[in-house]
Amino acid sequence: MKTMTCKQLGGACDKTFSANTFDELAELSKQHGMEMFQQQDAEHLEAMARIQKLMQDPEAMKAWFDSKRTEFEQLQPD
Repeated sequence: MKTMTCKQLGGACDKTFSANTFDELAELSKQHGMEMFQQQDAEHLEAMARIQKLMQDPEAMKAWFDSKRTEFEQLQPD
């Protein structure tokens, strides 16, 4: 298992997510994001707005996503 924080994944808090693969970790982060959206958490909404802006440029979004995947892969297991 490897662990990353919400902030490391582009979010707004120090909540940690642990998973065996980056795809599993991304899914946990996505679920957290949905919960924060439902709660209308201002800091997370700002982080989501930054990601949505990034999504308007597919190349930039792919580069960002790939960098997060690489960061995950370089982590030492917990």
